[in-house]
Amino acid sequence: MRRLKPDPVPMELVRRLLEAAVTAPSGGNQQNWRFLVVLDPSVKKDVQHYYAKAFETVSKHYATSPPPPGMSDAQYKRQIANVTHLTEHFHEAPVWIVGCIEHGGQPTVMSAASIYPAMQNVLLAARALGLGATFTCRHLMYRAEVDEAFGLPANASAMAIIPIGYPEGSFGPVRRGPIDDVVYLDRWGQPLPPLP
Repeated sequence: MRRLKPDPVPMELVRRLLEAAVTAPSGGNQQNWRFLVVLDPSVKKDVQHYYAKAFETVSKHYATSPPPPGMSDAQYKRQIANVTHLTEHFHEAPVWIVGCIEHGGQPTVMSAASIYPAMQNVLLAARALGLGATFTCRHLMYRAEVDEAFGLPANASAMAIIPIGYPEGSFGPVRRGPIDDVVYLDRWGQPLPPLP
């Protein structure tokens, strides 16, 4: 959900989202995640600057890519319009939950991986509570600048941001391509057998 109302979200609901986050699996049960709840409009505006700057690069991909599987041209154009809207109004989302990882100086694929199940739990909990939310990591194109805007120490990095608010409009259906296009058996390219 990329279109969010600016109405405040009660802190009780934010805490429920965070409780969902910390119940997620964590590699080696290290729980090296940290979560930053951002409410301050000036912090969000600083980060939105880099988010919009990254969109200048990302938007070229959208302009030249065909629709993803399961989407028509018209649906893809609506998605791009919603992505553009989020970019322009990112800082207006009432709450951000920022998934951070503590690491030894530079995040790696392994050190950062544990944040993603936690952030998925936030998305699922938000939906269950009637809140709109979307996962984004576009800010990583300017990770150092964004980490500084968040005041993170050198051993922590913001790996994902979820803007949260009450949705404008309603939740639509999830559009994905068929399973047979993305699932293989034993080796890449070998199709999954049909169900009996």
